[in-house]
Amino acid sequence: MIEKLTFGRTGHMSTRTLFGAAALSRVTQADADRTLDVLLQYGVNHIDTAASYGDAELRIGPWMEKHRSDFFLATKTEKRTYQEAWEELQRSLDRLRVDYVDLWQMHILVDPDEWEVAMGPGGALEAFIEAREKGLVRFLGVTGHGVTVAAMHMRSLERFDFDSVLLPYNYAMMQNPQYAADFEALLAVCRERNVAVQTIKSLARGPWGDKPRTWATWYEPLEDQAEIDAAVHWVLSRPGIFLNTVGDIDLLPKVLDAASRFRQYESAGELEPELAAMGLTPLFVA
Repeated sequence: MIEKLTFGRTGHMSTRTLFGAAALSRVTQADADRTLDVLLQYGVNHIDTAASYGDAELRIGPWMEKHRSDFFLATKTEKRTYQEAWEELQRSLDRLRVDYVDLWQMHILVDPDEWEVAMGPGGALEAFIEAREKGLVRFLGVTGHGVTVAAMHMRSLERFDFDSVLLPYNYAMMQNPQYAADFEALLAVCRERNVAVQTIKSLARGPWGDKPRTWATWYEPLEDQAEIDAAVHWVLSRPGIFLNTVGDIDLLPKVLDAASRFRQYESAGELEPELAAMGLTPLFVA
């Protein structure tokens, strides 16, 4: 089984490997239901989806009718105004077939102009606060991609006391000195405030470039089990953070298998020679 850790201040003991439901965006319900069996097999108890993940919320909805109590359920919105965000939350609740979600997140909040709208008068933040007050959501978070995301999350935490953050964390990204410094600064603040830290893109080998796209991910993923083991174990070697799984249901079992076999290394540095030899390239550059 996969190790569990308290998800920040929420009190929920989440598996350190969370199900990234972008993997359900373009699958049938039958394939989604087989994926549920895999999650239950490994004891995964935390689902992270988004309104923008194609049909993912629709695929999760039938699961919730039998398994709502088995999962911490998170979704996201990219809407920046109060009205748009509020309306999208109602749609997400309908699609997920639930009365509330455990975590609602402002998705990909990295553009400074969008940030000003979301955090300003009539912005999405007002909808987030109201939704929590009305019991439609329990906790609030912020997510993002790109090399500026850690710095933008710091700005968001200065504006509002979010319960979680989500951002890229992999060996290639952390070779960028500025990104690494921003990530460490954010992690320190999150530890101080007991904010949950979710990480993404652990399996990214690099951009597809001209290669044929053989997986459902928008980037080229690692696919060899030994390489997946090294990448997953490198992330999990960092105490206190969570790993969101890859966006392809056929790679998911390999990720969960790796996570289930994780042992604590003395330091992530033990894995770095192996990772350095893989020729990983960052998805995001300055």
